[in-house]
Amino acid sequence: MRGGGAAGTIAVVDYGMGNLRSVAKALEHVAGGKPVVVTADPAVLAAAERVVVPGQGAMPDCMRELAERGLRQAVIDAAANKPFLGICIGQQMLFDHSEEGDVPGLGILRGQVRRFPAEKMHLPDGQKLKVPHMGWNEVRQTRPHALWNGIADGSRFYFVHSYYVAPDDAGCIAGTTDYGIPFTSACARDNIFAVQCHPEKSAQAGLALLANFINWKP
Repeated sequence: MRGGGAAGTIAVVDYGMGNLRSVAKALEHVAGGKPVVVTADPAVLAAAERVVVPGQGAMPDCMRELAERGLRQAVIDAAANKPFLGICIGQQMLFDHSEEGDVPGLGILRGQVRRFPAEKMHLPDGQKLKVPHMGWNEVRQTRPHALWNGIADGSRFYFVHSYYVAPDDAGCIAGTTDYGIPFTSACARDNIFAVQCHPEKSAQAGLALLANFINWKP
């Protein structure tokens, strides 16, 4: 569904980057009839009850498109005042700076976005790990959160990425994953929850996380 906001609307931010259709479809599947809109209109984002920022591709492209479409401030405002879910690049853009293209993020959360270090990309037996990190991997829940409700610790989610977030504040880390190194795969602060994985591609665990987001009252 595309169009304007209504009571209870879940808005998926369309800034030209990301698998928007599959994110919207997954949300519709668990929304219990609440409207899901894919929108590039800042006014619709401002009126929405909840905002989801997905994203795939390169960070410099994502930040440029966000600014050129007039959505940068709308995303900052949403992250300040309503239930907010960032997915993949939608998580990375929340931080101060990314090594990918040496670009600033939105600075909502303190920390950096770093590339997987080539020298650490191997298993204990020496087997080489490929970058990007692509496929299913476990997420260890580092603290309780409403979005983990009904999801077993160590559940597997689907990942596709070459960069990961490194928060300055360990208190915002909600989940970690191992791929050569342990990295932060979920962050939470106040009304913000953000994941490096793709819940829309993560079968039942992913749908459970999205359903929890729709029912979350931070």
